[in-house]
Amino acid sequence: MGDILLPLAQMADTVLRTAEGREKTALSRAFAAQWQAARARGERPEIGTASPPTEPARPAKPELLNPRDVPRRKPGTVEGRIAILHAVAHIELNAVDLHWDIIARFTDTPMPIGFFDDWVKAADEESKHFDLLCDCLQAHGSHYGALPAHAGMWRAAQDTANDLMGRLAVVPMVLEARGLDVTPGMIKIFQQAKDHQTIDALNVIYAEEVHHVAYGSKWFHFLCGRHDLDPTGVFHDLVGRYFHSTLKPPFNEEKRAEAGIPPDFYWPLAETIKPRR
Repeated sequence: MGDILLPLAQMADTVLRTAEGREKTALSRAFAAQWQAARARGERPEIGTASPPTEPARPAKPELLNPRDVPRRKPGTVEGRIAILHAVAHIELNAVDLHWDIIARFTDTPMPIGFFDDWVKAADEESKHFDLLCDCLQAHGSHYGALPAHAGMWRAAQDTANDLMGRLAVVPMVLEARGLDVTPGMIKIFQQAKDHQTIDALNVIYAEEVHHVAYGSKWFHFLCGRHDLDPTGVFHDLVGRYFHSTLKPPFNEEKRAEAGIPPDFYWPLAETIKPRR
């Protein structure tokens, strides 16, 4: 890649068209390092434009199944813990593409340079997360692609391909915020198994995902301010339009607040819990 910095949208498009997981993340991290080095020198690199693919390139494995067809395994077993690691690695690889896609797809919306700085950093961190989880899988004698995975991960990107505010609402502020809710429970599973490599990896992921949710909240509120819109009402409308499920308690209210998402954003959309009789 030399010393010539590609326009950022072209970097993003190149990552999206790279299929193999480790190759994708290596390219993602290399491009992020180039961008961040230029920014550290006080430069304002070219954003450019791109025509990103409707779906990112994917390796031949894992087999992608309807969510209800993905086998469920007990977390108390080694096989169950491997399945958890595989599922989270799949989420992280999709997150790499989602963060580069938001850069490539919405260049027609004028945004401050900080918007691009944030999503480059998020894509870089998601790439690191995928690599950490692949290392954990290898330590268990497995690898990414060894098990089937969830085919619905990219639907949010397709549904919001023409709506930047919708993308920010659904991907970081709903899907990634859900990661803040469930990761502490996953860490406990691996603590019980005394799997210190995975505990360390999940703690890194947990800390950094707060920032990614916060980037979504920051730029969502920025666009609401630009258009003089009520953020809470707009969020509810967009989630109702684009999110094809319900928000499921319990919520990690502390981490959600740290990421800039107040309770009146998500509790009104929460699944109603019926009392047991």
